[in-house]
Amino acid sequence: MPAFTGWHAQAPGQGGRLNTRLRPGAASITFGPPARVFGGSCEDLERRTEVSVHLLIVDDHPLFRDALAATIRLAHPDAVLHEADGIEAACAVLAANRGIDLTLLDLSMRGVTGFDGLITIRASFPRIPILIVSGHEDPRIVREALQHGAAGFVPKAMDKATLTRAITEVMSGALFLPPGLAEASAPAPRSKKAPLPERLARLTPQQLRVLMMIRQGKLNKQIAHELQVGDSTVKAHVSEILRKLEVISRTQIVIDTASLDFDQIHNTHPA
Repeated sequence: MPAFTGWHAQAPGQGGRLNTRLRPGAASITFGPPARVFGGSCEDLERRTEVSVHLLIVDDHPLFRDALAATIRLAHPDAVLHEADGIEAACAVLAANRGIDLTLLDLSMRGVTGFDGLITIRASFPRIPILIVSGHEDPRIVREALQHGAAGFVPKAMDKATLTRAITEVMSGALFLPPGLAEASAPAPRSKKAPLPERLARLTPQQLRVLMMIRQGKLNKQIAHELQVGDSTVKAHVSEILRKLEVISRTQIVIDTASLDFDQIHNTHPA
């Protein structure tokens, strides 16, 4: 795996705690002040729990996992960080912690060939977005990672601010590529998008409903309320819609579908 050069690990602050190696090949880490008992109602406690972000770091280099965790902590001080050093361990962590919001995955690890790790996690946990954090920067690899279901791609040489923005955007349901990499990873001019009807046919009925609400300007929380599903489910649908329509933002969704008769498409879409 190419050497990591872009970020530098920082030790947790005084009073921090580190809990690692809960099982062979996997760990859960949390930085921050020692646990305290707060006053207040159960509702207050539940509200605090709801805002916690749970992230899984999958990389077979312990020093890089530490550096990545320290970087994440700068932007998300209350984050609960889980850790795995391989795909099998990652799947075990994801199965045991259904509340994980995002997986940060390295493509090049021992025992992993090509995109096998990405495909395995996507197949087993399709609703959890995956942000690739890799030493590779080849535009062809980036394009193929997105085609296999990655929600974003950040080279390890990128700065902390880029990583922070990537995490925020991917967890909101968007796709993320750094500006320079986005341009380089765009399909060649001769490789045009599939016709819009063909791309729309890739959507499931539920994804089409979400698409219609996006066109109406509704936010993820409003969509979740109307469909009576969780926010994480809506985010997963939005990521899949972006990928299947071959666009990188909600604005592009609206522009590409502006002239469509959605009532007709909805009525004729196969169940």
